[in-house]
Amino acid sequence: MSERDDQPPLVSDGRQSPAALAVQRGTCRLLVAHGLWALTEVTLASGRRADIAALGPKGEIWIVEIKSSVEDFRADKKWPGYLEYCDRFFFACPREVPVEIFPQSAGLIIADSYGGEMVRKGEAALLAPARRKATTLRIARTAVQRLHALMDPDFSGGVRY
Repeated sequence: MSERDDQPPLVSDGRQSPAALAVQRGTCRLLVAHGLWALTEVTLASGRRADIAALGPKGEIWIVEIKSSVEDFRADKKWPGYLEYCDRFFFACPREVPVEIFPQSAGLIIADSYGGEMVRKGEAALLAPARRKATTLRIARTAVQRLHALMDPDFSGGVRY
């Protein structure tokens, strides 16, 4: 195990539980293994924040909502709002959460801090070209802003990361 294996991700706002952070990390590793690059905590045009947004090699957009418990899933009424911003939508959870609670139409990932398993891919719904472009640009700009903040932490330029 490397020294960084138990470290929190570089981007965390402190609201994520240790269980959610472990699922986040393993899910991001799984997405990379499937050819997608993931970014966490991405604010969409609706103002809602996706736990993970990932871009694929052909421009596909996947959104993953992390649920660390049954209660977490039952309390969440906002997840259907993510469907209009992605080609595929997934829930990701730790192994302890019963998978039967998640809708069959959604993809499902079981993950821990070391990796994940895609239980099902869920239904695909292709985005309209204008929505795809706007969402892709939002993800890209968020990534570049965060990279800049790492490179020059003393300069914000009035931009919120």
